[in-house]
Amino acid sequence: MPDIKPQVYKDDRPASYFDQFHAAARNGVGWTYTFVRILVSLPSLLLYRVRAIGVENVPKAGPLLLAPNHFSQMDHFFIGLYLRRQIRFMAKSQMFGPPLLTYIYKHGGVFPVRRGHHDEEAFKTAFSILEQDGMLLVYAEGGRSRSGEMGEPKPGIGRIALETGVPVVPVAIYGSAKVRRWKRFRFPKVTVQFGEPVSFPLERGASRERQLEAATEVFGRVREMYEGLVTRSGRRASRRSSDRARA
Repeated sequence: MPDIKPQVYKDDRPASYFDQFHAAARNGVGWTYTFVRILVSLPSLLLYRVRAIGVENVPKAGPLLLAPNHFSQMDHFFIGLYLRRQIRFMAKSQMFGPPLLTYIYKHGGVFPVRRGHHDEEAFKTAFSILEQDGMLLVYAEGGRSRSGEMGEPKPGIGRIALETGVPVVPVAIYGSAKVRRWKRFRFPKVTVQFGEPVSFPLERGASRERQLEAATEVFGRVREMYEGLVTRSGRRASRRSSDRARA
């Protein structure tokens, strides 16, 4: 994939630089969230033909953790398209820097996690959002898969689930791995499936192994839904091929 930039796994900027973004995220979401949502919704619907399955599985109120797989920078827009509730996002700190995007992130519900560091501040922000009955999105794999295949879960989402006891909705996103082809005017069809919520008994101070167990359980449901979407897509493609052959 020559058009993908190399990954940068450590952010050497001081932790104090990111305090402003944590403070903003803990205070809520501004008008920027609604503006960007309106701006992105139309192309998402028309170009990527995004459809959602199981939206009724997402509680309409109360603290909630969304746990999706992650292939594209557009995934957060695809997930929020059919949800009326505002989503807060945990994102890698390297995204913060360019002035316009940084303004959008700061006022649009995005807060950083410093990759390459033990970033306790990111978890404090996550807990604060959930204590306010917010809906938080944390990618189960801890970052974007660049291989086109699903990765492995990281313990972070397991820690949040165990230390808060909030419901976790597994989310499978299919089709977004090919979103980068838009430069060639090839727009994949994207499907987002929301699974039934799963909850864990409150378990503060859980070991890393236990956190990973919880994350693996959640991501197992994500993987199951994703594989179902792959199978359905293959069947539809096979039917279309059969129809063309008969025509």
